Amino acid sequence: MTSTPYDGLDVMPLAGAWRAGSSPDRFVDTDPYTGEVILEGQRASVSDVDDAYAGAVLAQRDWARTSPGERSAVFLRTAELIDARTEELVDWLTREAGTTRMRAYVEIGIVRATAMAAVTHTALGSRTVASDVPGKENRIYQRPAGVVAVISPWNFPLHLSFRTVAPALAVGNSVVLKPAEDTPVTGGLFIAKLLEEAGLPPGVLSVVIGRGSEIGDALVEHPTPRVISFTGSTAVGQLIPAKAGVKRLALELGGNGPMVVLDDADLDHAVDAAIFSNYWHQGQICMATNRVVVDASVHDELVDRFVARARDLVTGDPRLPETHVGPIISERQLAGVRNKVARSLDAGAELLLGGDPSGPTGRVLPPHVLLGTNDIPAAVEEVFGPVATIIKARDERDALAIANDTTYGLSSAVFTTDLERGIAFALEVEAGMTHVNDTTVHDDVHAAFGGEKQSGLGRFGGEWVLDDLTTEHWVSVQHVRRPLPF
Repeated sequence: MTSTPYDGLDVMPLAGAWRAGSSPDRFVDTDPYTGEVILEGQRASVSDVDDAYAGAVLAQRDWARTSPGERSAVFLRTAELIDARTEELVDWLTREAGTTRMRAYVEIGIVRATAMAAVTHTALGSRTVASDVPGKENRIYQRPAGVVAVISPWNFPLHLSFRTVAPALAVGNSVVLKPAEDTPVTGGLFIAKLLEEAGLPPGVLSVVIGRGSEIGDALVEHPTPRVISFTGSTAVGQLIPAKAGVKRLALELGGNGPMVVLDDADLDHAVDAAIFSNYWHQGQICMATNRVVVDASVHDELVDRFVARARDLVTGDPRLPETHVGPIISERQLAGVRNKVARSLDAGAELLLGGDPSGPTGRVLPPHVLLGTNDIPAAVEEVFGPVATIIKARDERDALAIANDTTYGLSSAVFTTDLERGIAFALEVEAGMTHVNDTTVHDDVHAAFGGEKQSGLGRFGGEWVLDDLTTEHWVSVQHVRRPLPF
């Protein structure tokens, strides 16, 4: 049975009611490939943020009192709705975020798995711990943190919003979500519609659409939220701690993923993985392989294979199933990517593959391949575009030093046919995640996802996500009267 597509997406759910924002300015949602305006509406104002938080406080009290079974039912129903509305979601992701169809299906699959994982989070636990006081019973209760603020980006909008929204709601929190203005539907409004249809009570989730420069500070500085979950650039993320005050922070920031190819690697396997994790979703992924670090003994052969594979990738309309590389999300983002390439060439890098942007909006940038050292801009900075930088390493120790010579530490990978060698190497990489014989682009709802250094704080996924979304309440029971000092 075909579901009727969601409508009313030009307004937002604020404190239990769908309405327009009160800002005099409008948001305009455009297709990055065609330039078509697909949605318009009024932006949220600071007063709307206040309303959303006030509503979240009231709604959270009753939501936290619901049984685990009631909350589980919402997420089981959400998974069913995702199945029923998969093609509707694919359409929105391709039109709004410029994702290829193959990537859209992967993102939707991860979101469905997140909904199912949320079912396991609904039953919060308690435990007893020992006491040195005679007759004292110590109980530790796991409780929802309260109100959670979620600020999400445009590159994987559905997933990077839902990965915090789902577990936060599952344990009994309420949420105020601000998606990126480039992706207001897939990053927020569609999620709200899904959860509403699944039975989430009004006010438990509010969505505010607006510029970060106008409502971002209000979201973070407001006294109501106990947790700020932010996914975005390191530059913005570094400003949040000072503004947030005494709140819990879950920050997933930029990346500069190294993929290291050692001298005994299976080159066919390594090239396949490097092509995928450099160019999937146009390289607009925090986990993307920003640098391919290759042992000198296999460097030239890998470069030849890599360039040949990259040249064969199909670019163009993301709606077509054969397309590998679609449009960059915005003119500003495209200009930034091209600037990093230009500065890298000025710094001595060699361009092995490139080309000019194409498509109706001129935002489809073909795969680029650079040869360079670890100090060119495309190696130092997160490119966030379809640009691969290949760096030659003298040997394994040099490859490790190059991999770690970055302020970032999110995802990484190493290729070798000796698995024990690979694991030993992985444990020396300064990153939150290292994959042996796999791409740097990997997310698993059951594992600890997060970074080190300037790539963030905290972990998403599995049981680890609950560290930031719950708190522990110590309740002691004194069974016998005890003597006090006075």
